[in-house]
Amino acid sequence: MYVVKQEVRVLKERAIGALLLAIELFNRPSDRGRQEAVLIHADHAFELLLKAIIVHRGGRIRRPREVNTIGFEACVSKCLTETQVACLSESDAVALRTLNGWRDAAQHYFLVLPESQLYMATQGAVTLFDDLLGRVFHEPLREHLPERVLPVSVDPPRDLGVMLDDSFSTIRRLLGPGTRKASQAKAYVRPIAILEHAAQGSDSAPSEGELRRALGRLRAGEDWRSVFPGVASMRLDSSGSGLTYKLRLTRNEGIAVHRVAEGEGAALAERRVAETDFYNLGFKKLAGHFTGTVTSARLRAVIDHIGLQADEECFKTILVNGVPHSLYSPKAIERLRHALPGLDVEEIWLEYKASRKAPAN
Repeated sequence: MYVVKQEVRVLKERAIGALLLAIELFNRPSDRGRQEAVLIHADHAFELLLKAIIVHRGGRIRRPREVNTIGFEACVSKCLTETQVACLSESDAVALRTLNGWRDAAQHYFLVLPESQLYMATQGAVTLFDDLLGRVFHEPLREHLPERVLPVSVDPPRDLGVMLDDSFSTIRRLLGPGTRKASQAKAYVRPIAILEHAAQGSDSAPSEGELRRALGRLRAGEDWRSVFPGVASMRLDSSGSGLTYKLRLTRNEGIAVHRVAEGEGAALAERRVAETDFYNLGFKKLAGHFTGTVTSARLRAVIDHIGLQADEECFKTILVNGVPHSLYSPKAIERLRHALPGLDVEEIWLEYKASRKAPAN
């Protein structure tokens, strides 16, 4: 038996209310505003639930001297990396960043989600919400809704690869000669590009340039699995039925990657058409992923300690208009998230400061 703080209770109840509203809106017969409403309320539900978990476990959802609470990405980062409040797996974080990215695009611009992808997002949200509610608060979600209430779709996803094959068939038709429907194709590819960023450990939105280049590669006949290798590394796992039906976005283990030398002519997942698409994070943007976890100065010390800049998959200095830029890839975020929980950051920081002050021999 444990006592739940009043703030936790209110956050949790509001989170449940937002999720139930997302389910209700998913099942509405009218499509007008439906996608946007489902994504907005599901996203809101998780931000409140993660804040309830953080407070429940003794963490902080406000930074010193700040009035507003932390945002969605900071909540995900805390619940992924901070030992005291950790409750998410890497796959959970990918699913949440994808949901948040889709919500952001739907709320502030637009995207096109085929019904199967919206169902994947909604049923996946119900599954993860139920997991967290049971794991942290020992409450099954079914206590808060009747047996008849669950997301229902006439086109549920069968397999992630098959589902995306269908989407890319539509995209290629829109890109066909003389169709003049590139803007529609971009709306279809945007949610997939957001999932790609999330799979690479980034919460940043794909740029218009990235979307145009991806469409160009697809128009040229390149397979979507090489254009979006992070998405190709994901799969859908399902189990149960009815209200106990579970749908999770997880990583494929041991996905085969064929590497060839530059110039062989094959289109590859490992070839980078534009290096700044892959190395797309300056230090400030990288540090923003760890706000509330470690200061920027200490993050520099950790980067030095683990030799991150020696890893070409994580860091590269790139000349842009003749000016060198030190840039990190989304893989740097993933490596730091794995490393930080096992490090004594304060000791590393003190050693780093001492080494910077030491006179040269």
